[in-house]
Amino acid sequence: MAGAESKQDKFKRLASKRVTNAIHKIELIGNLSGSSYECNAEDVEKIITALQQAVNGVKERFSKKAPEKKNFEL
Repeated sequence: MAGAESKQDKFKRLASKRVTNAIHKIELIGNLSGSSYECNAEDVEKIITALQQAVNGVKERFSKKAPEKKNFEL
């Protein structure tokens, strides 16, 4: 089957797009630190913790462990 995308090529294509999108969304979260918004240390800690847990879940999935799913709420 000529021209078929390999699994590695598909992974690279999708990973590049998804990681770029994720970084952009994280930068948008960082924009919430601007003077147009008001938050407290507890809210910030909840956001940072949720993001860290999401990253830890990705690490676990790549190491073939099942991540614990959690919903985020302020």
